[in-house]
Amino acid sequence: MNFVALDFETANSSRGSVCSIGLVEYEDGQLLREYYRLVKPKQNVFSGINVSIHGITKEDVADAPEFDVLWNEEIRDLVEGKFLIAHNAQFDMSVLRAVLDQYNLPYPMLAYNCTVNLSKKTWTLPRYKLNVVSDYLGIQLDHHHALDDARASAQIFLKVAEAFNTNEVKEVIEKTGTANGVLFDNGYEPAKLNKKNTTKTPPPKIRS
Repeated sequence: MNFVALDFETANSSRGSVCSIGLVEYEDGQLLREYYRLVKPKQNVFSGINVSIHGITKEDVADAPEFDVLWNEEIRDLVEGKFLIAHNAQFDMSVLRAVLDQYNLPYPMLAYNCTVNLSKKTWTLPRYKLNVVSDYLGIQLDHHHALDDARASAQIFLKVAEAFNTNEVKEVIEKTGTANGVLFDNGYEPAKLNKKNTTKTPPPKIRS
């Protein structure tokens, strides 16, 4: 399976206030590369609530490049034309769109799906937050560190494929009955959780 797992952390309530990004790429089901960068937001304002969640401060990103520099030099080539997944992709893809809009950068062409939706179609859990799904699957997680969250999302996606006995991205989407989202120049279609029923694993015992 070929895919890229993505996670953003933001400095404040503005979706464009990216302060870190994590990417994990798999090729033929094997880890190919990991990418992590601190990012200096264009409006370098940090909310105390956000800092309390991810621990990144204004001082931490003082010497970091802004997103447009990283996008043009590094990030775009890592995501354009590829299949992306994220846990709560609605948030991460809205962050990507917002920060690209902020710098008047065109959207890349790519398809994406959400491991929240995929998890809902695979396992019966009380909640589907990243830490809950990771705990159930035995995935170690340093929650709200962008690279570690991306790693966990990638592992969840691989576990979904394993649950449906496939190593093909297309079959994962078909068997879960979900719908990919699409990002294209100045537009997008959201990933969707369709109503089609799928076979889930038995209700698990959640570790306390």
